[in-house]
Amino acid sequence: MDQGSEFVSRDLDLWAYQKGVMLDFSRPGKPTDNSFIESFNGKFRTECLNAHWFMSLDDARSKMEAWRRDYNEVRPHSAIGNKPPIALMNGSPAPPPA
Repeated sequence: MDQGSEFVSRDLDLWAYQKGVMLDFSRPGKPTDNSFIESFNGKFRTECLNAHWFMSLDDARSKMEAWRRDYNEVRPHSAIGNKPPIALMNGSPAPPPA
């Protein structure tokens, strides 16, 4: 994760400790350390978080789950031959790297 203000709280640290989650921070000023997740985070924010009003926690869960299913099971991804990621789980091979 990056060094954003939401990731410096004691509450997050306590939650991670209680759940056995090890927090791994990228180097300050180096978002390219994990470009895949940075790209995903941008898509998720633009296409889901910024696109919806969440009226309750259940509403947020429902809308995020719908977005996740579309992203993984319906939407074609150019990096894997314009197939949805679920196709790889169902035995359809990914194309070789270009």
